[in-house]
Amino acid sequence: MSLAKKGGEVMGQEKEMTLVDHLGDLRKVIIRSLSVVGVALVIGLVVASPLLDYLKAVPPASGIAWNVFSPWDAVGIYMKCALVIALAVSLPYVLHQVWGFVRPGLRPEEQYVALRYIPGAAALFLLGVAFAYFILFPMAYGFTSKMAQRMGLQETYGVIQYFTFMFNIILPTALLFQLPVVVLFLTRLGIVTPSLLRRMRKVAYLALVAIAVLVTPPDFISDFLVAIPLVVLYELSILLSARAYRQQQALEGQAAGENNVSSVQLG
Repeated sequence: MSLAKKGGEVMGQEKEMTLVDHLGDLRKVIIRSLSVVGVALVIGLVVASPLLDYLKAVPPASGIAWNVFSPWDAVGIYMKCALVIALAVSLPYVLHQVWGFVRPGLRPEEQYVALRYIPGAAALFLLGVAFAYFILFPMAYGFTSKMAQRMGLQETYGVIQYFTFMFNIILPTALLFQLPVVVLFLTRLGIVTPSLLRRMRKVAYLALVAIAVLVTPPDFISDFLVAIPLVVLYELSILLSARAYRQQQALEGQAAGENNVSSVQLG
């Protein structure tokens, strides 16, 4: 067997082992994350009952009777509430595990920046949940309730329907609040640039207004109250992207300068 062939086989084995190592690390990340989510789910099962009691005691739920239309409705809503709590509690750890998985492929300065995404993403998620629950959800519920009264309909809500309506508003809004983190991450990867975001500003505004119309009651005030924070988040994303882009350009320029100095010294 030739040396070239042997060398090719050795290189192929090294690449295969590298792939296997990555898959092994990914498996560990998934197992650890699921384990923490499982522990957080136990906490959620304990906290779900007082949380449901709180939600029943505050408007708009305090003014309506919760009904169940199936024997599994009570169990279903209890488990859903516990799962939401578990996801919220375990989110920082899961993000940290994801960061640990991608860390070996990053430069030291990129590792530091990526680690800073974790508290930012968690904070924006909680901010989105708070905005959706305390501002958006009451507006949406009030609108539907007024419509029912105008049509002379008797409002009889099931607990599953109530929470499904609430979660369908809260979760998408919380995810939309991750926009600055996503844009910053894409900027670090070189997929988007600040100039591209500025050129796409009109299209982005139109898309954000369309999203605001979809997740809010069909009245101008609700659309306006939701569209404004989304636009502010987009502008914040542009500022963060511009800062990250400048830092990345400076680092690349510094690295290029060091390479030139090394080349001159070797020459």
